Amino acid sequence: AVVSTQSTGAAEKTKCVNQIEEVCKDIDRSIAHTLQSILNTLDRDSTALVERIDERMETDRTNGKHNIKAHSWWLFLTTLAVGMVLAITTQLIFSLVSPKLLDTLIGKEHSQLVFETITPVLGLFSLIPEENKYFIFGALGGVNLILFILAKVLSRTKPRLSSKQKKQFSADRKKLVETIKPRQADMYSKYLAQCAE
Repeated sequence: AVVSTQSTGAAEKTKCVNQIEEVCKDIDRSIAHTLQSILNTLDRDSTALVERIDERMETDRTNGKHNIKAHSWWLFLTTLAVGMVLAITTQLIFSLVSPKLLDTLIGKEHSQLVFETITPVLGLFSLIPEENKYFIFGALGGVNLILFILAKVLSRTKPRLSSKQKKQFSADRKKLVETIKPRQADMYSKYLAQCAE
């Protein structure tokens, strides 16, 4: 009867040891699975962050090119519109002021210089028949208004990153590419080596 009690105790010890080993193996598998999941998530997140930073920087470059075009259109259309206003104003002023009055107001030399300068504008407006001048001036005023509206619409700019934001994005990208991703790869290779053992 003593022999059977000892064999039952040894069987219970073996069963207990086997259960402890199974629990340890389950814990090892759980830790390995969690570690692999964390490393995979770190890799995906790092890659996603680098791609997102690259997208933001590319969008900023694209917005910069758009803004240059917008400013160029604004400059061109505004210059054209202001030139038209000056031409119309010049024509109106010099159609109302006689050369003799201008001579007495600013002097003969200056009035002669002014008339030489505006002769092309006066020549252009002299081609317009007298009965159509007000209609043409109105039409030019309308075209001028359209030019100012176009300048306003075409000069809309897109938001840009500040230099501080650009530096921060560059630093973050550098840290991800040069520090975090290599560490993640190193940890993953160590994990695989440990699993192989």
